[in-house]
Amino acid sequence: MASDNIFAGLKVVDFSSFIAAPGAAVILSDFGADVIKVEPPGGDPWRHGHKIAPQPAADEPYQWHLANRNKRSMTLNLKSPSAQQVLQQLVAWADVFIVNTPHPARKKLKLEYDDVARWNPRLIYADLTGFGESGPDAEMPGFDITAFWARSGLLSMTRDAGAPPTWPVAGSGDNATALGIYAAIVTALYRRECTGIGSYVTTSLLASGVWSASVAIQAALAGAKFAPPHNREHPANAALNVYRAADGTWFVLVVTPDKVAAVANAVGRPDLLTDERFSDPAKLTANMRQLTAILDEVFDAQPMTHWHDVFSGAHVTYGAVRGPLEVIDDPQLHANDVIVPLEGAGGKLTSTISNPIQVHGVAKVPARRAPDLGEHNDAILRELGFDAKDIDNLRETGTVPSVKAQLA
Repeated sequence: MASDNIFAGLKVVDFSSFIAAPGAAVILSDFGADVIKVEPPGGDPWRHGHKIAPQPAADEPYQWHLANRNKRSMTLNLKSPSAQQVLQQLVAWADVFIVNTPHPARKKLKLEYDDVARWNPRLIYADLTGFGESGPDAEMPGFDITAFWARSGLLSMTRDAGAPPTWPVAGSGDNATALGIYAAIVTALYRRECTGIGSYVTTSLLASGVWSASVAIQAALAGAKFAPPHNREHPANAALNVYRAADGTWFVLVVTPDKVAAVANAVGRPDLLTDERFSDPAKLTANMRQLTAILDEVFDAQPMTHWHDVFSGAHVTYGAVRGPLEVIDDPQLHANDVIVPLEGAGGKLTSTISNPIQVHGVAKVPARRAPDLGEHNDAILRELGFDAKDIDNLRETGTVPSVKAQLA
């Protein structure tokens, strides 16, 4: 595999916080971009995400490393009168500028597109919001649970009949949205290659959520009639359902019409094919609960290893439901570089999750730990053209707080 990185030489300033927008910067960094994470004096709150219930508790800030690996960190107090000169140099240095500060605060901090693009007409300004730039709720704060999941309709559809909406996996909407803002940045970089000019690109958690739910949302646009919420014991289709093996493993079964006979024979119930209760579509629908109960008995008689062999032999699509502690040992993930080594994090954290994009012939950079707060302040300021006296002045005014002051 070649060692050249696609984005070697690309310069990214990441002013964003939490997960989605920083995640887009991680993807750029995985392919070789130089990413400077700019944080307020107190740091990105996500540095402490591993201590926030109900997140899994750990000594190492595993979430921070996932969303900010391969980056350099500097601190900048944008409320300081001297901050604009540092900001100007950062913008002039950058190819890509990523921000997700709410627009009212962004305006006060002079981080809006019109504030910074005047310093660099080739800049790709990437703006991530909760609910979009326009409309009555444009300024409403949003996290993935509220904007991606709840507002998009996804949360209403990912539950069984009679169950209240549940709490989805943390960061799942954020990481999906990270791919969207990454794609917008890459699209704008291609446009810049063609035209020489920069762009203002944007997406939102809401737009990403609606895109993820788009099959159902498109159905609503078409005036479609929706089936009742999924009921495992009385599904709309017993061939598309969740079942449990004898060892307690739940699995998702997806039997397409061309596989029905093969599955009936493989599970030892060819009689179901001639059972009068299931002999035509109307009778099958009327007796779906009975068919589901029969299949429950069948699958409860053998462990998952047995059904794995049966389904694999019949070339049937299925998926065993795995927990996180099982997922990390899945050989498929290691064989396909989904889980990769993480350098320098310390403690038990020796691996991380690579972004899902693979380009054959191009290696990703080795994953390195996320930076400590303000770890690279002086080095970055020197790269931006500030001399020792300038740096001392920036420290004294609190524009770029010293690392010791931040840790105090």
